[in-house]
Amino acid sequence: MLNDLISKHIADVSDYTEIRTQIDTNCGISIVSGNLVGNSRVTASGISARVYKNGVYGFSSVGEYSDESVKAVLNAARDNALFLDRRVNKNKPALYDAPVVNYTDTTKIVDVPQKLLLDFAKELDDYIANKYPDLSSRSVMIRCDSSERLLHVSTGSSAYSVSPRSCIYVDMSAEANDGSNVELFEVMDCARGYFTDVFTSPDALYDKIEELYQKLMAKKEGVFSEAGVCDCIIDSSIAGMIAHEAVGHTVEADLVLAGSVAATNLGKQVASDKITIIDYAHTAFGKTVPLPVYVDDEGTPCEDAVLIENGILTGYMNNKESAVHFGMKPCGNARAHSFDDEPLVRMRNTAILPGTDRLEDMIASIDNGYYLTKTQNGQADTTGEFMFGITMGYEIKNGKLGRAIRDTTISGVAFETLKTVDMLSDELHWACSGYCGKKQPMAVSDGGPAVKCKINIGGR
Repeated sequence: MLNDLISKHIADVSDYTEIRTQIDTNCGISIVSGNLVGNSRVTASGISARVYKNGVYGFSSVGEYSDESVKAVLNAARDNALFLDRRVNKNKPALYDAPVVNYTDTTKIVDVPQKLLLDFAKELDDYIANKYPDLSSRSVMIRCDSSERLLHVSTGSSAYSVSPRSCIYVDMSAEANDGSNVELFEVMDCARGYFTDVFTSPDALYDKIEELYQKLMAKKEGVFSEAGVCDCIIDSSIAGMIAHEAVGHTVEADLVLAGSVAATNLGKQVASDKITIIDYAHTAFGKTVPLPVYVDDEGTPCEDAVLIENGILTGYMNNKESAVHFGMKPCGNARAHSFDDEPLVRMRNTAILPGTDRLEDMIASIDNGYYLTKTQNGQADTTGEFMFGITMGYEIKNGKLGRAIRDTTISGVAFETLKTVDMLSDELHWACSGYCGKKQPMAVSDGGPAVKCKINIGGR
């Protein structure tokens, strides 16, 4: 556990100040067709301080944690704030006065040996090689990250947190009848916790590997989708990505101030009245969300941020500064990745809420369309325009699932696409294996139900 060297220094500051120290560890194993191509373990640690003065921040960080380094970063951050204040002269009001909170995480830190990860990956790769000799290539990847951090704020708030996450990914490819190569990637599992908390043994993943293989075989015989706007059902992983990439970023307050599409749509209908999107802090539907955040990196206690309610854009995600500008309450969305990063407005666990429809009924309601089940990549901008790659899906013909389809794309404008939603499945599924790349990488989760809408799908 981090030794607290910073609380005794925070009492000596006069301006609003945050001091944060953290230790981040990232481990990775990559095996491609039996060859070990990646075996890494990286630990980074240090301390930073940020001082607010009349609308500007002074920031400083150093990769050392001692009484001397605490004093040094505090002095440097204060001097930087004074320098900027004299030259920028913003004369902005004080930050939002968030409630004082003192939080201590009880998660036990576990040091998982790198050899354990390597042996697990090798055993899984050997199984795939022996079980499915017809594959043209295969890969097994293990990724584990953890962040231990201690924060003290001059307002009196403090937080100690431990955030581990462990994931296993498998990728398979095979040759199709036309000589082309088809590929399918799957997250076997990803969850909050150290590797030994999340994974027991390789054979516990065999059923998921078989399911992935059978989908790849169906894709190998698949057809190309017909280009155009049509009725589609997008599965939860794609719905979650739309909630995060195409909606969530447009309602982050710093991007709103920069001119995102949400800037002129607050209080307006931007989606079907069936759509509600919430950025959850730590609990949803009576359960802990995949990546809970209890106190953000400005010392604000975390609450759920309702973004869209019954189709109406109701709010933004804020930090303490933007909350004053917009007259909103901050819900704990200021997050920093590394010790030398400043907190930015970031998402946490963003989801479209489920509806009341059964997936079978949603499929039965479509005469000619597609059921899209997997995406591996995508992009969106602050206009809400998006394009995602689709790596798995099926035709829907006369209300029934048909042939698998090859890789394709979907595109559109989020607020327009969401207005066409007329059915939502009654189950919500989360995904937490990725990073959000907004200036700093950040572990996030997103989720949703299956969503029926009209969307533009690509062809061959």
